[in-house]
Amino acid sequence: MPSTIGFRIARLPHLWRSIIDRRLAPLGLTQTRWVTLYHLWKLGEGNPQCELARAIGVEAPSLVRTLGQLEEQGLVERRACDNDRRSKRIFLTPAAMPLLEQIDNVVQAARKEMLVGLSEGDLEQLDKWLALIESNGLAIQSKDQEGPAATV
Repeated sequence: MPSTIGFRIARLPHLWRSIIDRRLAPLGLTQTRWVTLYHLWKLGEGNPQCELARAIGVEAPSLVRTLGQLEEQGLVERRACDNDRRSKRIFLTPAAMPLLEQIDNVVQAARKEMLVGLSEGDLEQLDKWLALIESNGLAIQSKDQEGPAATV
């Protein structure tokens, strides 16, 4: 059974987002838009576009398109950085706040349902295990990037 762990870990984010997507559909939000808004809200305003892209796990050009759409909707504002006019910082508009509260309610309800049957202790242990797996993976990735490329 341990061979299925990686598949389960990979499948969970897709399942989680699918549930949330379905529940947010009535608000007219695509996954890329609600994920971008939610991450911006959780990261705090005024972050550079590149940091937001890194947090979401997307390439900067993809984020630019999404931010343009959110800007057209009046939900975000892009402002030039004081020390680098080419770099943009992202800010939520007041119009985004009621929508973010709805998104957060949906996300929290889905989280509660997905974690049914797990105690606080279970969740703490799961978090420790996932952090360890992530740390191991980052160490492997770093080592692989330093060494010569493997040939297959």
